[in-house]
Amino acid sequence: MKAPDIRTPLPGPKAKAIIERDGRFVSPSYTRDYPFVIAHGEGAVVEDVDGNRFLDCAAGIAVNSTGVSHPDVVRAICDQAQKFIHMSGTDFYYEPQVRLAEELASIAPIDGEVRTFFANSGTETTEAAIKLSRYFTKRQGIIAFFGGFHGRSLGALSLTASKAVQRRGFGPLLPGVYHAPYPEPYRFTGSADACAAASLSFIKDQLLVHLAAPDEIAAIVVEPIQGEGGYVVPPAAFLQGLRELTSQHGMLLVVDEVQSGMGRTGRMFACDHFGLRADVVNIAKGIASGLPLGVTCARADVMSWPPGAHASTFGGNPVSCAAANATIALLKGGLIENAARVGDHLLDGLRALQEKHPLVGDVRGKGLMIGVELVRDRQTKERAAEERNALVQAMFRRGVLILGAGKNALRLAPPLVLSMEQADQVLTIFDEALTEVRSP
Repeated sequence: MKAPDIRTPLPGPKAKAIIERDGRFVSPSYTRDYPFVIAHGEGAVVEDVDGNRFLDCAAGIAVNSTGVSHPDVVRAICDQAQKFIHMSGTDFYYEPQVRLAEELASIAPIDGEVRTFFANSGTETTEAAIKLSRYFTKRQGIIAFFGGFHGRSLGALSLTASKAVQRRGFGPLLPGVYHAPYPEPYRFTGSADACAAASLSFIKDQLLVHLAAPDEIAAIVVEPIQGEGGYVVPPAAFLQGLRELTSQHGMLLVVDEVQSGMGRTGRMFACDHFGLRADVVNIAKGIASGLPLGVTCARADVMSWPPGAHASTFGGNPVSCAAANATIALLKGGLIENAARVGDHLLDGLRALQEKHPLVGDVRGKGLMIGVELVRDRQTKERAAEERNALVQAMFRRGVLILGAGKNALRLAPPLVLSMEQADQVLTIFDEALTEVRSP
């Protein structure tokens, strides 16, 4: 499928009719940045109901890791569905779930033996991690980070500190949760190591002195690359410092790889770029190429809770497990390598555009997890939030699906099948859109 190919005004008549129906019957809490109504797709190309084709740089919010309906994944789904669709792995046994647990034990960035709890989403993995951390340590406190996103259920939302609208009206939230600054090297005056030290110092010298003693903290929950907060890549010293801090005080280090994991960064997990080993790792989004699945992996000695302590009727659904097993095979079979190669090409191209367009303040990322931060002035680094929103729309009109992240950043999170040719098309269109959307 060739893209972009825009044949009608956007939205087209069929899309407009579906959007009107949606407006009557679907929750208004959903955020839709532009009127795209998918009909089908192939790889990194999606087609709407009016026949307009787009290059997909959103991948269903970093979920469609192997592209749209990869034939190997579809085959695995169909084969499993013809055998049985559901049996509930919390009460019975089936081989696809066991096989996936074995596979995860071999790839998770955790030392020693690993056990896995199966859920349905990233939010549910956060809930499992909170409960597991409290159960294992016999402590209540949790430390998370400003800008972090860990889900929207009340427990997960208590850790989330991305946007006020996500929390507004839902309090009181879970007690015993504390937030610390996440290091942003672009917005810090000083070296990367100094940036890391400043964030760590806040935890050690402020939070753990004035708000909670170290022996009251069950876990520190962190994204190795912050997602919703702006695709922020922290200094390695920050993550290593958290590892040292948690080990020193008997806390668990819970790493949220929901958005950054499963090959997106050009390695199986973002942790692998930093030499980081966790106690608990949360995985979802790209693990099953679009089917609902979340997993919480932990050191076997940590996941020692008894039968009945935590469960999920649908978690680890056999069809989702089959899709995940097929996905991992594809990642190992070349998609991780492609993400690294095409990602480096995109980063180089975007940095070239940064030289051309003053609106681009920072380009960052790893693999196909790339953030572009827009500013009105490179000296003051004033956030260009309105320009970011306008750029999202300009890209859509030109046939590229892209989303924002944080207050003023764009995220490029295409399927890991994105080709060099498609990456060049994205760069050309991004150049055109930047020319249209200029800072004042």
